[in-house]
Amino acid sequence: MISITNGKKQAQGILIVLFWLTLWQIGSMIVGQDLLLVSPIVVIKTLFSLIWKLGFWSTVAYSFVRIVSGFLLAIIIGSFLAVISASNRVIQSLLDPFFGVIKSIPVASFIILVLIWSGSRNLSIVISFLMVLPIIYTNVLEGIHRADRKLLEMARVFRISFVKRLKAIYFPGVMPYFTAGCKIGLGLCWKSGIAAEVIGLSEGSIGEKLYQAKIFLSTAELFSWTIVIVVISYFFERLFLSGLLCFEKRLQKGRSL
Repeated sequence: MISITNGKKQAQGILIVLFWLTLWQIGSMIVGQDLLLVSPIVVIKTLFSLIWKLGFWSTVAYSFVRIVSGFLLAIIIGSFLAVISASNRVIQSLLDPFFGVIKSIPVASFIILVLIWSGSRNLSIVISFLMVLPIIYTNVLEGIHRADRKLLEMARVFRISFVKRLKAIYFPGVMPYFTAGCKIGLGLCWKSGIAAEVIGLSEGSIGEKLYQAKIFLSTAELFSWTIVIVVISYFFERLFLSGLLCFEKRLQKGRSL
């Protein structure tokens, strides 16, 4: 029964994709100018020609490693700062204005500042990190504050160890907030990271290829590299969230005090 349901969902997904591709093709035929709206057929041909080029995979790896590094760094530092803030009101009061400023400053301003300070080589790492950091911090902090107070009180009464409290109360309580923050951060890190590469013209990056496509008015390449970004971010998101789901299930199994 489950396999039949999954089969129906997959068939429905394929039909939806075909619908939008058909609509795209019709729109391209109506416009009649590849410069304005290139057809999906031309884009697919261009994409396959790019894949076979020597520098394609090195370009993908360059951007992937840097953007993912910024994302993972934001998770580690954001979670750490949230734990410290939750344990000390003074630290939370000091950090709140800092994260408020990060949230309000435009991405372009950060990109220009980082370019002035450190150049373009690691620009996408810094920008991805800065964009995801406040999201992870805020969500993890909220999860800690919303931990079940009755369970915590019971754990204190029965002198349950701190490690067991973490495993049975804090982690299960924080995980939904952490996962929600990661879902938002995953999309944002790719958007901001690629935008940083385009503005900073990071050599050997996907952003540089997008800028070159714009300079040479190659709409097919622009669409092709955009598809590459969407595919990479989608599969990384699925892989990362699947890992989180497995971790969450393990926590639920061992939740008993």
